[in-house]
Amino acid sequence: MAKVMLREKDGKVKFYVAKKDMEETILSIEFDTEEKWGGEVKISNGDTWLIPVGPKKLPCELEVKRLSIGGE
Repeated sequence: MAKVMLREKDGKVKFYVAKKDMEETILSIEFDTEEKWGGEVKISNGDTWLIPVGPKKLPCELEVKRLSIGGE
C-alpha cells in the first residue's frame, strides 16, 4: 500500500507518490463518473494501481495498492 496524492491539471488526473517523488498521469480508469470513480487505473509509466472506488473528489490523498509494475 502506498499513500498517493491525486489532483486534476489541464483536464488530466495526476498521480503523485511522495515517497518515490514520482508523478505520472492516469491514462485509464475502471470507473470514471462523478458518483463512482476509481478502481483499477493504468498510469503513464505502465504501472497498474487500485484506487478505492467512491465519489470523485479531487484533490485528495488516498491509500492505494500497486497491482503490477510497468505492464507486467
